Amino acid sequence: MRERQVVLDTETTGLDPGQGHRVIEIGCIELRNRRLTERQFHVYLRPERAIDEGAIRVHGLTNEFLADQPRFAEIAEQFLEFVRGAELIIHNAPFDLGFLNRELQRCGRGHSALEQLCTVEDTLLLARQRHPGQRNNLDALCKRYGIDNSQRTLHGALLDAEILADVYLAMTRQQDSLFVQESAATVRGKQESRRAAVPRSRPPLPVLRASAEERAAHDQYLDMLDKKSGGACVWRRLDEAAGSA
Repeated sequence: MRERQVVLDTETTGLDPGQGHRVIEIGCIELRNRRLTERQFHVYLRPERAIDEGAIRVHGLTNEFLADQPRFAEIAEQFLEFVRGAELIIHNAPFDLGFLNRELQRCGRGHSALEQLCTVEDTLLLARQRHPGQRNNLDALCKRYGIDNSQRTLHGALLDAEILADVYLAMTRQQDSLFVQESAATVRGKQESRRAAVPRSRPPLPVLRASAEERAAHDQYLDMLDKKSGGACVWRRLDEAAGSA
């Protein structure tokens, strides 16, 4: 993970850049060290072609509204300067990258393919790894992680980038963030208190070993966890590390 990340979304005239469809909105939100900054990049674009009716129903952007907006070529350098060197966070990255790289080719910047300027994290692939067999569109992830998307009556590149930033941070939050962090001095104090509370004359505690059946049931449960987590079961990794040592 890079120090600087850019959460990116686009809206388009249709679904296939190979059929001449164009980008009509770009929204970018900056993260530094997993914290939102005040920097963002947002622009509407004149596509110089008609927008599909189905696309208008999704994002609400019309040909009339975009008639006076800049062309992609006019903002290309500003856009590239904003994203250059960052890790791009995109939901269903091939879709947005396909459109943006085609726009760069159209204005003579084919050498500036985004994958050459940035690394890319596809949050759709990440969500599928973490939640296999479930719906992993942005609305479903908002519901799963408790993200407020009540303003999302229509798709919008900047709004969707803001929502995706919240979803990404929630999806990649480390387990230790679920607990209150304690200082080393506090931990040591608690350990000393616990030791002082145990009578020195107390007999040793009995050690109850798991039976063969219990160990087999435990291994079966870990196999299930490992499969559902896409091979990310911590206990399995610890077992492997102990075995190799």
